[in-house]
Order: sequence, then C-alpha cells, then structure tokens
Amino acid sequence: MPHSLTQAQSRDLLALAARVAREAGELLMNRPVTFDISAKTSALDFATQMDNASEKLIVDALLKVRPQDGIVGEEGASRPSTSGITWVIDPIDGTVNYLYALPGWNISIGARDEVGPLVGVVHAPTVNSTWTAIRGEGAFFNGVPIYCNDPITLDRALIGTGFEYDVAKRVEQGRVVANLLPLIRDLRRMGSAAVDLCYVAMGAFDGFYESGLKEWDSAAGGLIATEAGAIVTTNEAGITVCAGPALHPALARAIEGSAPI
Repeated sequence: MPHSLTQAQSRDLLALAARVAREAGELLMNRPVTFDISAKTSALDFATQMDNASEKLIVDALLKVRPQDGIVGEEGASRPSTSGITWVIDPIDGTVNYLYALPGWNISIGARDEVGPLVGVVHAPTVNSTWTAIRGEGAFFNGVPIYCNDPITLDRALIGTGFEYDVAKRVEQGRVVANLLPLIRDLRRMGSAAVDLCYVAMGAFDGFYESGLKEWDSAAGGLIATEAGAIVTTNEAGITVCAGPALHPALARAIEGSAPI
C-alpha cells in the first residue's frame, strides 16, 4: 500500500539526510595514513575502508531514527522497506578523488517512495558545499535557491561527463568525446556524477552525460537537477543526459549520434 508523507514529514527526511551526510563528511575528512583497497568489478573500480565506514555510519544513523525504512547502498547495504521509504546511498561518490586527496568527492543520500525520488542531499565537505532538494519544492545550494542554465545552445554549452570502469567501453567513450568536442564550448570530467548533476542544477555546467550510472550515482543529484529545472533522462543504452529544456534534445542527439557507448 502507498505510504504518503506530508510536506512536514518530507522536510524531516531532508533534515535527517543532511545531518547524516554532514556526520559522514566529518568522518571522511579525517583521512587515514594508508588505505585498504578492495577491487570490485575491475581494478579501476574499487572501495576503501573509508567507503565502508561511511556507509555503516550513514545506515546506522538513518535506521536509528527510521528503523522501518529500506536501504540501497553502493557498498552492499541492502534491506527492504516496510515504511514506503527507501534510502539510496553513495558513501563516497568520487572515491578516486578521495584516495588522491583531491576535492570533488562527496556523500550522496537520496530517499524514494512509491512515486520516485523524494529527497536528495549531496554534501561535498572539502568545498563547504551542500545541495538539497525535496520533490516539488525546488533545489538549493547551501540554502539558496538554484536554477539550471536555460536556454543554452549546444555550441555554447559547457558539458560534464564521466567514464565507465570497463576499458573497452572507455575506448568507445573516448570516440564520443572526440566527436562531441567540436560541437560544444568545452568538456569537463570532475570524477563525481552526483556533483556533476548538481553543477547542472546550479548553472556551473550547462549539461552532463554519462553511461552506466547506478541508482546511487544519481538518486540525489538527479532530483536536485530536476528540481532546478533540468531534464534528466536515461535511454535504453543506459546513457544519462541532464540539461536544461532547450539544450537537452540537442545534447542527447549529439551524444547518441556520435558512437555507441
């Protein structure tokens, strides 16, 4: 049966997610001297002990307040929901950035109900940045309303992207980049899909695309971008495209027409 939340309850969810994201950020800012690295799908796809510690902190904190909620976590946390709410967690989005002590990594926490994404928080503690959204209530950066750039033409668009871990797919993605570059203003690869989506939301990017994103990559950032006025789609080939209404069709056509990715 559907479990409808009031506006106040949705705001409570957002406040909880924001608090927990900050707590995880405090944990992660204390970087260890050495890292225990475990490979996942390939040598390029890995987790550290801090990914696991962050996910445990987040899950424990959420379930302490809402023990009937479901969980989907990148590092394996999983449980069904009996409340109608499921949390979707990326404990460190941008693990490579984190490993190399680069800024741009973040904690991404989203919650969905039977309708879809309901609340989203992306917290990047190294740059004192927090993006938030509640479905139907707009998007915010550090508490200030944000909006995507629109209208923008393709030839004037700054586009963000990311690459998959599979080497063969990276070769194809390189061909897409080569074909796309002459059509746009420029391209950026920051290393975090969640932040890339938030950059579109706040107008720091005009658009973003990436293939092979998982739910935890876009659960929070996708909602934030949508609430900022952007269109976020994923086609049958698994290519996610995010941009303002005027740019989105042209960007999607340019990407899909460049090469299979």
